[in-house]
Amino acid sequence: MKRNKPKYKQIIDAAVIVIAENGYHQAQVSKIAKQAGVADGTIYLYFENKEDILISVFHEKMGYFVEKMKEVIAEKETAAEKLLVMIENHFKILSKDRNLAIVTQLELRQSNKELRMKINEVLKEYLHVMDDILHYGQERDEFLKDIDIRLARQMIFGTIDETVTTWVINEQKYDLVSLAPAVHKLLLRGCALR
Repeated sequence: MKRNKPKYKQIIDAAVIVIAENGYHQAQVSKIAKQAGVADGTIYLYFENKEDILISVFHEKMGYFVEKMKEVIAEKETAAEKLLVMIENHFKILSKDRNLAIVTQLELRQSNKELRMKINEVLKEYLHVMDDILHYGQERDEFLKDIDIRLARQMIFGTIDETVTTWVINEQKYDLVSLAPAVHKLLLRGCALR
């Protein structure tokens, strides 16, 4: 119920900005509260601690991510088209929100192991979307029948993820979305029938 309240969303959005600007370890709850325009104590009505805020940020944003992916993928006929729109949308969502890109690509990786495990739980639904595309491609004889789905997923996600990380590290000096067709072509050649 708390997740549907406006202040919850305000705090989530504020946390993304504060973590992106200060880093997770320097992002004090008081800074997040100030950015959200709420009292420090209000934060604790919605979240247990700073770690809970970070997990909630990832949960909320990844939930949106997955929802958006499923929408655009459903509109496409072939597995190759589905893969392309998945890559494009991944890049579009992060290129539109510089702070979110910094948080997802840099700050989440610096968190402790326990926190990363909780975040990985959230990531699973996104990875299932990739698995579905790969299975669909195999069923339609677009992709090799003998590809290892788990390995292919790791390669696809790793390529997309590293492309975004490099873009973030280079301070978003180029158009991330324009790289989608080239990334798609490289990945497709690894999965497609010859």
